Amino acid sequence: MQRLFPTHFIRECSSAPSVWTLTVLDQDMPPVKALVPSAWEMIPALHNYRGRAAYECRIDCGGNMRFLFGGVSFWAKVYLDGALLAEHYGAYTAFDAIAKDVPYGRHTLRVEVDNRFSEESTLHFGNDYYSYGGITRPVEVEYLGDVYVKQLHVTPVRTAVDCWAAQTEAVVVNLSDVPIICDVRLEVADSEVCVEGVQIAPGGETAVLQRIDCPGVQSWSINSPVLYSVSAVVETEGEPVDDLRDRIGFRTVEVRGRDILFNGEKLIVKGFNRHEEYGPFGCTVPVESMAHDILLMKEMGANAVRTCHYPNDPRFLDLCDEMGLLVWEESHARGIQEHTMRLPNFMPQTLLCTREMVNQHYNHPAIFIWGCLNECADDTDYGADCYRQTYRLLDELDTSRPMTAALLERAGGKVFGDSDVVSVNIYPRWYHNTPVKDGMDRKMAEIAAGGGGDKPLIISEIGAGAVYGCHDPIGEAKWSEERQCTILREQITTVLNHPACSGIFIWQFADVRVDEGWAMGRPRTHNNKGVVNEYRQPKMSFRLVKELFAK
Repeated sequence: MQRLFPTHFIRECSSAPSVWTLTVLDQDMPPVKALVPSAWEMIPALHNYRGRAAYECRIDCGGNMRFLFGGVSFWAKVYLDGALLAEHYGAYTAFDAIAKDVPYGRHTLRVEVDNRFSEESTLHFGNDYYSYGGITRPVEVEYLGDVYVKQLHVTPVRTAVDCWAAQTEAVVVNLSDVPIICDVRLEVADSEVCVEGVQIAPGGETAVLQRIDCPGVQSWSINSPVLYSVSAVVETEGEPVDDLRDRIGFRTVEVRGRDILFNGEKLIVKGFNRHEEYGPFGCTVPVESMAHDILLMKEMGANAVRTCHYPNDPRFLDLCDEMGLLVWEESHARGIQEHTMRLPNFMPQTLLCTREMVNQHYNHPAIFIWGCLNECADDTDYGADCYRQTYRLLDELDTSRPMTAALLERAGGKVFGDSDVVSVNIYPRWYHNTPVKDGMDRKMAEIAAGGGGDKPLIISEIGAGAVYGCHDPIGEAKWSEERQCTILREQITTVLNHPACSGIFIWQFADVRVDEGWAMGRPRTHNNKGVVNEYRQPKMSFRLVKELFAK
């Protein structure tokens, strides 16, 4: 995965070519040159294309090759010189394709991509955001020896006031056909431990666990986002042969009663929901625009962002680590009802995305909570069981963070007592004219009756729409910027003044394109509830949110 800092000093790495040949397979058009990464909808002739296409490039390489794809939307098959290396489902998590003993020379790398909707693809369908096609995140080329570090997880552990240790886990892989014995040198914030005599079976992998004391480190916080380097270096016969490097911050997140505690202090979330999309670039957001988004949210007084409704580009998470913005990251799912949840692929695809998200983004200190299954069928017995299975996986993968799910406003929820934090999406004064306090009180009574009354509560979505530039200062018609401000004022004030609420995520930061099936209820074929438009031009609500968050 491409990051904002070097992840290897020993392993040789490079970016894949930027220009590939794109051949559309389900539409009659000649091959074109396409940038990688990008969404193919950025090509005018493919603006609404849903189908299959093949990307090809020529690459000089050899030896043990690892092709690392940050994201392909959303079915992918990877070939080298016609030989299938890997298949993957899911647009928002990384995957790799490994080729062993490749002869040195020029080779053809081919990626077949399919973004068609079908019952085999349970997480992608016509939705209130657009499912793009293509190789939408960076592609890296790595040159491996016989042994390499596949994964490095580091969990901060507070041992006393202002005293920290780190629990490390490095997964080391043996690509060869013979056993390998190696040493693994682990370093966290200038403290180092060497684990000697690690044995790895042929074609196998071994997890190396070690606790390391880290004297003198500072805590990571929103106002002081201090980061430290971590690394795992593999040595054979005394020589370093591979490495993996990352960054961490020392902080704790815990749930105590109805409070979320960050570094032991009560956290009140003031955040935005943000889709990974920017005007003409679609879902392939330039890193400069990612940073600009964070600056705009912090300018309004936000301390958190929710990655609705899928894992985000790790470079955006790197920026949140650097700039002190908390992150609710969630696995991919939105609005999936029981008939889809009963399809054979649903739970395997849901659990795959959840597992990849946590494994790949584990070390980001900005991530304070994991989410899943936004607005799915929590009101049915079968759907509730799907939630519980996903919650159990999140608990297995990471005990250092709480987990939650943004539940729909409707009555009948069955999983309020199963998550660490209860989160609900409500839209009083927009989809119905219920006063905000009445809507919150009714929902909180239902949550209490359902077993979640003793847990922290986050309003994970609340908001109102406005078409940028649409004004009606007299009548405040819906879709006017004035009406959006009036509704947001009541919503934000009521939520943040409620003593039982741990915070709010406004829906949403920026307007985004939606599938055409939603067009009749979404002017401009966009979800227009942003406080800025898709080009980051502020609406009147930008100043209002800044005023209210400051209070």
